[in-house]
Amino acid sequence: MKPKLIIFDFDGTLCDTRQNIIKAFLATMEALDLPMRDEEACGATIGLTLRDGFAQLYPSFGDAELDHCVFTYRRIFAEHREEYMPELFPGVREVLDRLYSEGYSLAIATSRLTDSLMLFMRAHAIDGYFSFVVGADSVTRHKPDAEPVVRCLEHYGVEPSEALVVGDMPVDVGMAHNAGVRAVAVSYGNATRAELEASRADAIIDDIRALMDYAN
Repeated sequence: MKPKLIIFDFDGTLCDTRQNIIKAFLATMEALDLPMRDEEACGATIGLTLRDGFAQLYPSFGDAELDHCVFTYRRIFAEHREEYMPELFPGVREVLDRLYSEGYSLAIATSRLTDSLMLFMRAHAIDGYFSFVVGADSVTRHKPDAEPVVRCLEHYGVEPSEALVVGDMPVDVGMAHNAGVRAVAVSYGNATRAELEASRADAIIDDIRALMDYAN
């Protein structure tokens, strides 16, 4: 069925934020004199909330330690906002423009805070394509829970069969499937193809422009 609503992840799907996120993680570790984790471990947290990401990196940390990590990360990111400004992946603007012009409803469901998301979207002038966004601060249950997608479905008044989720991580696929929605995974983001295959994505594409094959 042709979807009415397409729900995009942001990091690793629309915008190449990987190295900037890793830089901020490493800078946080240095600032707090934490045991260092490598880039692969940091990259594996993308798609999770910051708190869940730090919990994955430091399983023994309690609530106060995790809160301090998150606070420090956000302070560092804010101080280096211009340096950490990411770039859109090739073809993203072209695809968003085409989908918007063809009348699709477009939304974002991300583990990024809404203010940070809107900053990046406005910097790249893509905010006008999206009439609804769900950030980490908009829900109580995060990916792979269905809540972010359910919020989008309710906002637009569409059925799960009328929607499509596009993301780069298994948590995006899990979020979609938990809401009864199909998921298209992009292979150029932060997960390997093997991880995406194991997540049982309904389709895997190597270029965002191939999304048009599933939207029509």
